[in-house]
Amino acid sequence: MTDGRAAGTMASGGVRGPTPRWGRALGGAALLLLLLPAAAAQGCSQNTNRTCEECLKNVSCLWCNTDKACLDYPVTKVLPPSSLCKLSSARWGVCWVNFEALIIAMSVIGGSLLLGVAICCCCCCCRRKRSRRPDKSEERAIREREERRVRQEERRAEMKSRHDEIRKKYGLFKEENPYARFENN
Repeated sequence: MTDGRAAGTMASGGVRGPTPRWGRALGGAALLLLLLPAAAAQGCSQNTNRTCEECLKNVSCLWCNTDKACLDYPVTKVLPPSSLCKLSSARWGVCWVNFEALIIAMSVIGGSLLLGVAICCCCCCCRRKRSRRPDKSEERAIREREERRVRQEERRAEMKSRHDEIRKKYGLFKEENPYARFENN
């Protein structure tokens, strides 16, 4: 317990004991990530005046076709500046597509996808509106049905009044309560 390491971890509020295995692995991975940009930078400049395929094996490299230079891709910017290499002669990822064509193709594909999603959303919204509220032809059919029903009721009432008049005329009119008692007066 007189070990300086153990006392230091206890004083700082840490856990006493050996470092877990995953802690060492994380430390190694962090060190590798810190050293990777330096290794990549050396790898890109070494492939200058070679072939495009050799340069682009490293994902962080950019090939400039005009001066056959393998450059570090400027990751802080989306597009490489024209002072580094013109877009028409810059290659990244594959050698057969220049940066201008890549940007145009990605823009067209992205725009088409966005347009497709927007059209699908509009179609879905329009269908929901139609299903909630009847359209004009359905409204007209409902209105005509209601008008026919009202006319039928009027005709029915008119026929009943005619029949009642005929019954009164010939003495066949039924009283209000046909089962009423006869009164002997």
